[in-house]
Formats: sequence, structure tokens, C-alpha cells
Amino acid sequence: MIHARSYAKINLYLDVLRKRADRFHDIETVFQSVSLCDELSITPTAGALSLTCTNSQLDCGATNLVLRAAIALRERTGCKAGAKMVLNKRIPIAAGLAGGSGNAAAALFALSELWGLKLPHGQLAEIGLTLGSDVPYCLRGSTVAATGRGEVMRPLKSLVDVWFVLVHPDLHVSTRDVYSSPLLKKNREKPVDGFTPSFRRALQRLEVRNFPGALFNRMEEPVFAMHPQLADIKRALLGAGCTAAIMSGSGPTMFGLCASQVQARNVAANLAPLRTTVATTVPHGVELSL
Repeated sequence: MIHARSYAKINLYLDVLRKRADRFHDIETVFQSVSLCDELSITPTAGALSLTCTNSQLDCGATNLVLRAAIALRERTGCKAGAKMVLNKRIPIAAGLAGGSGNAAAALFALSELWGLKLPHGQLAEIGLTLGSDVPYCLRGSTVAATGRGEVMRPLKSLVDVWFVLVHPDLHVSTRDVYSSPLLKKNREKPVDGFTPSFRRALQRLEVRNFPGALFNRMEEPVFAMHPQLADIKRALLGAGCTAAIMSGSGPTMFGLCASQVQARNVAANLAPLRTTVATTVPHGVELSL
């Protein structure tokens, strides 16, 4: 048996550029993995693939990214081995935290080891990209600047000992509706050497831990118009003492930065009865153990 932890992803910066010919949008973002995680436990079988989950709301059928990752890995390599997989789900579903993408990354990494394939990271990332734009990052984790669909990555200096309070509202945000909203004002700046001027300034601020100057999410305006309670949560995070607060991805998760674990726990307590998680930075996206 092998166990794989997949860590949640937050976006410290997210901007939307042009719509591409393939109908995806170019983005500029800073990904950061945090300590909130799911755990995938896998036992080898003779040939069948199966998945169960501790969260009954998650569809464990053929559309699940874990099963799709396993099938894609077998198709790429010709491997005929099977696996019984059990997912202990802690990351909220469809929350802007790349929980499903992280689960797919965990399956690719763990099954490659369990089945003796030991594919290099680049090949796993190629397979991952066919499953979702965030999967290649979730295989890597840590602090990363990304462009394209999010798959063109440049490692940054890892953020260490930064604490967050994640707030998990009980609502659904349609990413498709966000991208089609007239309130989504896309960045028209021309990238130079891969980055727009705005993104370069944000990265410079992040390097010196100027978090209020670095954090940004282009999607907040349209999402807050659809779900005003998210703007209220952002104000609550700042009012509770966070140094900065933004939405992760297309939401609905909101998060605030804190100076210490103690402060983060105090902020979380002050936000009750909102559902919260206190988390810190981690240097990887997937972690294996036997």
C-alpha cells in the first residue's frame, strides 16, 4: 500500500489576459501550496480500478479525476496493473483550491511508483495537463509563477512560515460565468519576456514579503457582484487583523494572511460561525509515504 497527500493550492495573484484560439484564457498567477490536504491510499490489485471517498458528495465514477488519472497513466504506459483507491477528502469540493487537480496529481505520482513505472516529472506533467490546467502545478507545489493556462511555470523563492486563514463559504461559483462576465476586465498589457509589467511589480513585492502590495485577483469584481457575501468575508478578514485578504482562484474560498499561527487561530475564532481552516505554506504539492 502507498499513501499520497495532495495539498491545497491558493492563488496569491491571478490576472486574466487574452482569450486564446483554443478557447482557454492566458493567465498570470502565483500558485502557493498550503497545509490543508487530502490523502489517497492505494492498494495494488490484479487489474481492476476502483475508488471510494469519505465525502459522499464526491462522484467516484468515471468522471472523477483520480480514476481518469489512473486510466490515462495506463494508456500512456501500457501498464495493465490495477488499484483499489480510497480518498480521504478534507479539501472542500469546487472551492478554488485545486482539490480535484491535486487528487489527480497524487494518483499519477503514487501509481507511477506503486506500479514500478517511475515516470519522470515531465512525463507525469504531460499526462496531468490532459486532465486539467492545475494538475502540472499540483505535481510540483511550493511557490510558483505561472502563465499560459497555468502550465508554464517558473519557480520562485519558497515562502516559509506564512500563515493563512481560509474561509469556506457554502456556495458554488461558476467559473464559466466568471470568464463570460462583462465585469471581468482583462489585462491588456503586452507581456515582455513572458510577464506583463503588472505581474513583474507583484513578483517584486512578493519577494520582499509586501503582501498587501502583491496580492491581487482579477476575478474578484465579477464574483463579488454575483455573490456579495464574499466581499463581506474579505472585509471581515481584514477587520479581524489579516494583513491582506483575497479570493483564491474563481472562488468561493477567501483567505487572509497572518503574521503567526497564533494570530491565524485568533482570526479564525473571531470569524465563527464561518467555516475556516488555519494553514501554512508547504514546499510540495504531493507527498508520498508507505
